[in-house]
Amino acid sequence: MPADSERSPDGGPENPERRRFLARLGIGLSALAGVLVGAPVLGYLLSPLIKSPQPRWVDLGPLDDYQIGDIRLAAFKDPSPIPWAGLTAQTAAYVRRTGVEAFTVFSVHCTHLGCPVNWLATAQLFFCPCHGGVFYRDGTVAAGPPARPLFQYRTRLEGGRLFIQTQPLAPTPPKPFDRLPMIGQSA
Repeated sequence: MPADSERSPDGGPENPERRRFLARLGIGLSALAGVLVGAPVLGYLLSPLIKSPQPRWVDLGPLDDYQIGDIRLAAFKDPSPIPWAGLTAQTAAYVRRTGVEAFTVFSVHCTHLGCPVNWLATAQLFFCPCHGGVFYRDGTVAAGPPARPLFQYRTRLEGGRLFIQTQPLAPTPPKPFDRLPMIGQSA
């Protein structure tokens, strides 16, 4: 039985080695948990710096599927998303055939915030329902907040088929203004 000088204030025997061991064990387990949680987060944040997605050519089908002068939606699977993207990897592009071997292919994503645009054939306009962005049939901005035209894919024709080069697309921040007029002041 330990002497009174070796007892802790609560009456139990004091063992500094055991306390030191438990403190170090707690610190070690906390550090291990931090590494296990932090490594995937760091990998996610740093992965674009380490390996950027490479552009790939995607087949949109035979040329005969597209009539000269028409704009048609063509669905495809985006080859550059993360492996667990699931249904979000399904995307599309608007194909505009302007000649026998001339195509313009637009992204379905608005250049303002990336919302999907709709082709309104009766109005001959692309319309973004999120913030009212409107684009002409050539992809240029007609109205609304978008700062630039619709994104266009590079195209190539091979073996009677249309291919587009996919790439990571992102919304474009608006251009800063040099000077904004005050309310009641002319520009």
